[in-house]
Amino acid sequence: MRYISTRGEAPLLEFDDVLLAGLARDGGLYVPESWPRFGADEWRAMQGLPYAQLAAKVVAPFLGGRVAADDFARMADEAYAGFGHRAVAPLKQLDEGLWLMELFHGPTLAFKDYPLQVVGRLFDHVLAKRDTRVTILGATSGDTGSAAIEACRDRARVDVFMLHPTGRVSEVQRRQMTTVLSGNVHNIAIDGSFDDCQDLVKGLFNDLAFRDQVGLSAVNSINWARVAVQIVYYVHAALALGAPDRKVAFSVPTGNFGNIYAAYAARAMGLPIELLICASNRNDILTRFFDTGEMRIGTVEPSLSPSMDIQVSSNAERLLFDLYDRDGKALAGAMKSFRAEGRLDVGKARIDTARALFTARRFDDAETLQAMKREYESSGEILDPHTAIGVAAARAVKPRRGLPVVALGTAHPAKFPDAVEKAIGKRPALPERLGDLYQREERCMRLPNDLGALREFIQARARARGGN
Repeated sequence: MRYISTRGEAPLLEFDDVLLAGLARDGGLYVPESWPRFGADEWRAMQGLPYAQLAAKVVAPFLGGRVAADDFARMADEAYAGFGHRAVAPLKQLDEGLWLMELFHGPTLAFKDYPLQVVGRLFDHVLAKRDTRVTILGATSGDTGSAAIEACRDRARVDVFMLHPTGRVSEVQRRQMTTVLSGNVHNIAIDGSFDDCQDLVKGLFNDLAFRDQVGLSAVNSINWARVAVQIVYYVHAALALGAPDRKVAFSVPTGNFGNIYAAYAARAMGLPIELLICASNRNDILTRFFDTGEMRIGTVEPSLSPSMDIQVSSNAERLLFDLYDRDGKALAGAMKSFRAEGRLDVGKARIDTARALFTARRFDDAETLQAMKREYESSGEILDPHTAIGVAAARAVKPRRGLPVVALGTAHPAKFPDAVEKAIGKRPALPERLGDLYQREERCMRLPNDLGALREFIQARARARGGN
């Protein structure tokens, strides 16, 4: 198993090199050179496996022998042993044909724990074998940061620098990051939006001299390893609902397109996914793309669902790579024009190909609150604002009768207590293990939206030198 860049100029890499590289050196994202596929009998043999064992089976082809199967199975066992539900990712029926998959039973109460608890262990394993260290640089719109910090805190060979937009994450999200006082963790509040944070990260990754000097790596969904591990929960849900002998659909609240792209990858592996519903908030670049075929950058507007406050969805490039027939040179030109002009029209043939699998819906704050209230009144289910958008999108699309739809529960409602209280008049409590979160000491550096200032901050604190 080898990996190629979506822009066609970076060298082909094996899995462990892709893990440490994060972003390709030509600015593209790594994807498998070809998709591994499971046959119907192989899928059936996975039915009923415990979640960690399923992860070992699903991810194994992507490792390409660079991480031993037994080692990865051990990492998966360790990663999911402490999750707060025996099923790890339990399914709950909301209605005839509509299911909720709860992906908030990890240590930071969000779906990003599911890949990052494994990815943190992968970093440890690979870095120990190479006797080296890395500097992890990431941007978060809320949940990636805390999940990455929790996965990498106190690890001897990793320093973490995590950027978040000042004042644009919930208080719980912020505190889950800034109250981690480990010496290898550096929280940075940037004066700007998530897209500004993401651009700073990409700017430093594209500074190849700096990248090599401090051994930059990534845990955002630009890192293929994270996407690979996210595939597992789509397989888990589909098998529970009858796959491979029954088709399924998923409704995914998404801003950066990484989560729903993992579902696309599962389908490429042979999982019978008939429909993917892309659910957006008021920052609806993805909905507009699937509606019109044009990707146009707008202004990021703060919302009740801050993890989706994004107008440049990095992982959409992986889908575009396939829509451009895996022509890296053509896509590189298209992406250059997109960033220069703020728009990209992929043409009718390409968007029609995408629409054969994807549809999209968007919901503003008022509609999000209505969806939260409706679900609470009808079933007693308390949803966070992101999950509510996914459920509302599933209801709005109305897939064909007999097609089960799984909406992803991406965060615990207690991560967004103000929005929940506004919607249902009830404030959700944090789980006991986080009960003192509001009393914990915080540590965070505030920086301007300036590449030079960020570079200097990291240079002064990163312990990796020359990637070692």
